[in-house]
Amino acid sequence: MGKRYFCDYCDRSFQDNLHNRKKHLNGVQHLRAKRLWYDLFRDAAAILQEEQTKKPCRKFLQTGQCDFGSNCRFSHMTEQDLEKLSAQVQGEKRLKELQREGADIPPGTIEDWLDKRAQRLSAAQSNSALPEKPVPFQYPPGWPPVQELPPSLQAPPPGGWPVPPNLQWG
Repeated sequence: MGKRYFCDYCDRSFQDNLHNRKKHLNGVQHLRAKRLWYDLFRDAAAILQEEQTKKPCRKFLQTGQCDFGSNCRFSHMTEQDLEKLSAQVQGEKRLKELQREGADIPPGTIEDWLDKRAQRLSAAQSNSALPEKPVPFQYPPGWPPVQELPPSLQAPPPGGWPVPPNLQWG
């Protein structure tokens, strides 16, 4: 069958030879998937700058969907999304300025993270229709069936094993 090449960006494989690999790596589908992957790691300032230069997508604003998806040349961000993004950029700038000034910024502790997580979970539970306390799993009566263990694997009796008279200290 021969070697196969697996493309992580496209999540597909094909027979590995020079022609097929070159055709795939220059293909539109691969280039789009690769761009989407790298877009996940862009910083907020670059995203904000790019989105502010784009005009809003009329189709997306009217219907909430766009036929072009992530390939659309217009912006799919609402005003609220842009405000959140600009607030994030401002927060990152302030943090960088404080670090440059040498301000002592305490790192977040695990306790802070656990507190925030507990608050999120409690908020999620209060919003859901599930009962607050899950019922623990219980076996039905008589299950699992009790098996007799060989004497070597049995637990000792409450007073301990009897010691034969020939092994007692005298």
